[in-house]
Amino acid sequence: MPAPGSSRIRLDIAYDGTDFFGWATQPGYRTVQGQIEEGLAAILKRHQPTPALVVAGRTDSGVHALGQVAHFDLNPDQVDSLVRIKRGRGVPKHQTDLATMVQRRLGGILVTQPEIVIRRATLAPAGFDARFSALWRRYEYRISDTGALRDPLQRLRTTWHGFALDLAAMQEAAATLIGLHDFATYCKPRPGATTIRTLQSFEWRRDPDGVLVATLQADAFCHSMVRALVGACVSVGEGKLVGTRLVDLRIERARTSEFKVMQAHGLTLMEVGYPEDAGMAIRAAQTRARRELPDDDE
Repeated sequence: MPAPGSSRIRLDIAYDGTDFFGWATQPGYRTVQGQIEEGLAAILKRHQPTPALVVAGRTDSGVHALGQVAHFDLNPDQVDSLVRIKRGRGVPKHQTDLATMVQRRLGGILVTQPEIVIRRATLAPAGFDARFSALWRRYEYRISDTGALRDPLQRLRTTWHGFALDLAAMQEAAATLIGLHDFATYCKPRPGATTIRTLQSFEWRRDPDGVLVATLQADAFCHSMVRALVGACVSVGEGKLVGTRLVDLRIERARTSEFKVMQAHGLTLMEVGYPEDAGMAIRAAQTRARRELPDDDE
């Protein structure tokens, strides 16, 4: 929860992850979080400490986002430094303008980082937490096989695959994985982190240009889970695995060499879903009570 008197800002963010070492700040590496926090440090350089970002889904190196969500808190002194409080009759009215000024000032700094766009900044409703209030995350993975147009303008967000893939077989296999399960087979292990997730939907389609697009939605994803699930379906589409084998592998709960984890650059975080404003705090409390874990990681 934000400290008394502070203001919580929600950021909706898009980025091209090609040249970033993932989302999370890491010393010596260029990351999305690091660049945004450097921007905050610049606009708040006389009003420390620099706020730390809390993110909905921590993306891995090379993964993109169109619908990433993060939040940070500003103390009263920082708020006053960003906007002029309109004093006089009634209550001070800085709240309405604060988010607009954050987007304008932060966007002005990040103009030198064209791979990152702050799509929107808003004053977060009471109880909002970018990570714990989330109901679901939705990702897309794009594959151009031999039956699809290979558009060089899309190469940084589409994996080119050298074999024809059977869409119907992949769709049928994906459907068998939906539900609340232990996805240890499809997750890169992290000490102390659970691999139990609810995969709410997993579907395949071909776009008009023939590109295969997987859409996956879950309450949360563990490290490399989306790319592993997609890789398993690709093996089915190639005819290397029988579709029903994906369930057997899940039940075995052990890492396997029967399929390959797909490359990062075909993956994009599309959207994060949240409850209505009144339900933000309730959802955050429910999530914390269920598990207190590192950020979701794809």
